[in-house]
Order: sequence, then structure tokens, then C-alpha cells
Amino acid sequence: MSFDKEARNALARMVTACRKRLTEDVTDQLRGIFGLHPDGTVLVLDQLAHLSEEQKVDAQALRELLDHFVVGAAGTEEERWRAAYERLVLEISFTILNRLVALRLCEERGLVLECVRKGMASDGFRLFERLSGGALGTRYQTYRLFLESLFDELAVDLGMLFDRTTSQSAIFPSERCLEDVLTLLNDANMAQLWTQDETIGWVYQYFNPPEERRAMREKSSAPRNSRELAVRNQFFTPRYVVEFLTDNTLGRLWYEMHRGETHLKEDCRYLVRRPNEIFLDPGQQSPPAESDDKNLSQEELIKQPFYILHREKKDPRDIKVLDPACGSGHFLLYAYNLFETIYQEAWEDEYSPHSEATGKRLCEDYETRGDLLKALPDLILRHNLYGIDIDSRACQIAALALWLLAQRAYLALGLKPIERPPITKTNIVCAEPMPGEIDMLREFTAGLTPKVLGQFVEVVFEKMRLAGEAGSLLKIEEEIRDKVEEAKAEYQRELQRRRGEQSYLPGMSPQREPTLFDDLTDDEFWIRAENDIADALELYARQAENGKPFQRGLFADEMAQGFAFVHVCRQRFDVVLMNPPFGEASKPSKTTIEKSYPRTKNDAYAAFVERGLQLLHSSGMLGVISSRTEFFLSSFQRWREEILLKEAQPTVFVDLGQGVLDTAMVETSAYVLRRL
Repeated sequence: MSFDKEARNALARMVTACRKRLTEDVTDQLRGIFGLHPDGTVLVLDQLAHLSEEQKVDAQALRELLDHFVVGAAGTEEERWRAAYERLVLEISFTILNRLVALRLCEERGLVLECVRKGMASDGFRLFERLSGGALGTRYQTYRLFLESLFDELAVDLGMLFDRTTSQSAIFPSERCLEDVLTLLNDANMAQLWTQDETIGWVYQYFNPPEERRAMREKSSAPRNSRELAVRNQFFTPRYVVEFLTDNTLGRLWYEMHRGETHLKEDCRYLVRRPNEIFLDPGQQSPPAESDDKNLSQEELIKQPFYILHREKKDPRDIKVLDPACGSGHFLLYAYNLFETIYQEAWEDEYSPHSEATGKRLCEDYETRGDLLKALPDLILRHNLYGIDIDSRACQIAALALWLLAQRAYLALGLKPIERPPITKTNIVCAEPMPGEIDMLREFTAGLTPKVLGQFVEVVFEKMRLAGEAGSLLKIEEEIRDKVEEAKAEYQRELQRRRGEQSYLPGMSPQREPTLFDDLTDDEFWIRAENDIADALELYARQAENGKPFQRGLFADEMAQGFAFVHVCRQRFDVVLMNPPFGEASKPSKTTIEKSYPRTKNDAYAAFVERGLQLLHSSGMLGVISSRTEFFLSSFQRWREEILLKEAQPTVFVDLGQGVLDTAMVETSAYVLRRL
């Protein structure tokens, strides 16, 4: 069963039904068990005599999560409460659905024992039930513990989705709701969809139904907040578009580095090549075009010599790919496949350069091909693939999809779970404002030493206010540039003073203490400061003397996520791939975006193209699918003249027309630009 329109419609109906059932159940539990009502009524915990001790902890966690959402919402008190309550219900519901879908995908790939496919009749649960011997309660209670044990196991690699210590995990679906959702997931007519890598992306898109998008557009022409911006632009990019853009950016990059001698020229079926390509040596320039080229036919032109400027080789670990509006990670998933070939070819290449990351060549770090293949999933996710999105649910999905791809690679190698190297790092970050609890910010920064670190955190905190609205368009690295310089100088002075005292800053270990301080670069300072702040946040989240432990944890998590976003924005990339938002920017970010992008402020996707080019190294490649209107409307004249023709060089272009992005009523084009 392929992902044709009929299959997508069936999946959309299933996801919509699951959402309806889960949101009803979550609302019922919030109201009936935990005393949290949609009208703003919050019962005092002492009034909830029916709660067990464990449920009281969950009830407190839910109250603190709701308070956290209220602080971060906008509008009147009533509007903030309503928005926070709706967010609470949706985040819990989506997390439940996401976890069950993830298990369904995992069992289909042999990554876990059968657990969801047949519900309580699944082989894995039947074994678990026999071993428990009825000591864990009813069958439903035992099944819940079985699923939660799987969540805990998967949380080792996928904490973003499966970590049950989060407040969103305080509610588990009721027995009847769980039965209904599993029945929907296990419809026999959709069994084949669980074998498809694209399924998880479509689940993400369809969680917000078309009716909700239409209602948002009827109320306002421009998105009123970050959630509306995300929902309005949740359109899955077709696989052939993903391949076309990735083949002609990442594939093209490696093709040029190796002067055409790569298996990617066969593997990348959409890689555009000329019949008479000439690779130039270092320093060589393309000869001037023949004066009579304009008189040649298209067939004759395509046969003319095509000169390709020299591109220096790179170790694969130094090649970075970014999707600044990553959604479910479709570009990154396909890029992963290309990197598998890239790494193996670099390992075989006797002239492959040393890595900036390790100082060694790939074949020196990995003695055998087997060693390399075993390390590949972690290498690719750690060094090569970066994603940013304003929707935390999208980040969950993208991280899950990449993890599934890594596990598939381990399976192909015949590695048992215990033999698989852990996935130690991914670079999927959520662009969201720093947490709204100003009192916690002041409490946290007051405890940081040297004092400049606290001042630095407060500046970043303030500059990140629009991160959730502007996403990757927020030029946060420019906003904090002066403060980085100032903080670095003060930081060095403090380190030099403390060196003589043989002491270390809180959270710092002697192993990280440098021996020289006089030439600390901005990057070295940022890494050191980020590590110190992360250590301090972890300590702050564990402190219990001031109450609200769950809210302190949420504060620390969002603060850490904010610094991760800044860290990614400070990088420069070899390839940027994207299906950016179309139309107007969200209302809260409109003024900032108009100021930052005066040439492209009329449409979000044009600003994303400008931003994408800024994030590239010189000669880096940008691949984008967007509306085709920017190529002919007069309002995009500056975009064409100043960006498309002066700051970049178009390399390939396809006019795709309408009907490409599922239900989006937009005519699209796909094109690649090389930064000059």
C-alpha cells in the first residue's frame, strides 16, 4: 500500500479519530480525577481525597505545567488560561499518540517485542503477563506497566519523546480510550502503512485537521501566534522533491569534491549532470562563454563544455546539513542515506583530509570498515544533521524518525540491541522563547559565577522572546554578538584570577580547565559558557527548597533548549534544505522580521531563502521548495535582483505547479542556489 491519496486520506481519518478520542479522555481525566477544569476552576489538592500518593504527585505536576503554559501565553487572563489549557490537552494527547505510533513502527521493524499490534493479545505482553503472575493488578494495569517499561527503555536514546519524568506523562489513557485508540491504529486496511518511513511524518501533519487550518485563516489572514504559524504550514514534502533538492545540494557537493568519481552519481537519480563537464583545478577560472552561445539551440547548449570550479575535499564529519524548518525531518532522513555512502567513500579514499572534529582521517579513527559501519549512525546524527522547528511536536517526530533510521542500520549489520552503540547526540532543536518565569530567571542567574555569566544569560533570555514566532529567522547570533565579546573578556579575567587560586567555577571539572586564557576565541568561550550554564541548570532543577520542583524542571529544560537553538544558529553549514512557511509571518514577529529582512519581508519563504544563504559557508548549497510567485511578481523584484542574482547563483530549477503539497492551494517550484 503506497502513500497515494487514498492511503493518506485513510491515515488522516485515523489520526483525526485518535485525536478526538484522546483529547476527550485527557479532558475527562483532568477534570474528573485531577480537579483541573476548562473554565478555570482548580480544586485544592486537599479536596481530592480520592487521589493516591502517586496521583497527588501527578496532580501537582499537571498544575505546575499548566501554570508554566499560562505564564508563556498572551492576552487577557481568561485568554491565557484557555490557551494554556488547550495546549495542555493537546500536548498530552499528542505525546500519547506519538508513543503508541512509535511502538507500532518499532515492532514492525523488529526493534521491540510485539506490543501494540494486537493490544493485550500481543506476544510481548502475553510473555510479560505470564512472568508477572498477576502480581501487578488487573490486565489493564499490567498492560500499562508493560508499555511504560518499553517507554523507559526507549527513553535512553529518545528522551525527547519517551521520558516519563516529564509532566506531560502524568496522564495515561483510560482503559476504554486505550482500547479505542489501539483499534484505530490496528485497522487491517492500513497494516502496510506501518512499514513505510513516511508514516510518522503524515501522522504529525494530520494531527491538526484541515478544518482547524480553515478556521485559523477565517479569523486572521496572518498567523496570530507560533502555533497557528506551525499548523498552517504543516505540509509534507513529497519524496521526489526531497530527493531532487538533496541530490543537487549534498549530492552535488560530494560529486564536485570528488570530481565526479563517486557512487552518488548513480545513487542520486535526480542529480543534474551535463554531458561535457570539466572540473577545474585549484585557482582556475571558467573561460568566458562563446559569443555565439545565444544563437545555439537548447540541445546544442546542453552539449557545450560546462566548467565546474574546484571544491576542496572535506572529511564527512565536517559537512553540516541544516533544515531550518524541519517538521518531521524528511530532508534529514534522505540526507542520512547519502551520508552512508559518503562516509564509506571517504574511508576508502587515501587522499581524504583530516577532520576538524578529531584531527585525524576517517581511516585512522576507524581501523576496519566494520568499525566504521557500526559507528555510522551515531556519527551522522552527531556531526552532520541539524534541524530547527518552532513546534516541539515536530522535534519529537524528527528525532524519532532519525532514531528509527539508525536502528534500521544496526539491524542490517545484524547487531543485537545490547551490541548497538548508543545514539549519544542529535541536533534537532526547538525554537521557542525562554521560559516565562522571570522570578526563576532572577533566582537562577543570581547563583551563577562569575557574575558576567548571569548577565549573559539575561541578555540571551531577552533576545529569545520571539524565537517561537520567528524560528530560524531570528538572527540570534547577531543579537548577542556584542554581549559574547563583552562576556568573554570578563570571563577570561575571572578565570585568570581563579587560576592562581587553584579553584574552579561551580559545575566545572578540572579536566575542562584550560591552561592558557589569553587567546580564548568566541567559539571556545561559547562552548565553555554553555557547559557551565547547562551544569548550573541541572543543579537548579534538582533544588527543592523553594518548591515547584516540576516547574523548575520545565524552566531548566526550556532554558537549555534555548541555548541549544543559539548554538545551532552560530554554526555555518555546507547545505541548507527546506520547505519553509509560506505567507505572512506571525503577528508578534512581524515588526522584527520587517526590520531584519527589508528585502524579503513580504513573504516568510522569501525571508527564509535570504536567511538560508546567510547560514551557509561560501559556495554552500541551498535547496528549497516554495511558491513560484517570487520569480515573476513585482513585489519580489529586490529578492530576484539583490539576492538571487548577486548573493547566490541558481543551479537548477523546476516549476512544479499546483497540487504538490497535499491540500495546500499554492503553485510551487523547487530550486537550488549556490552561495557566492
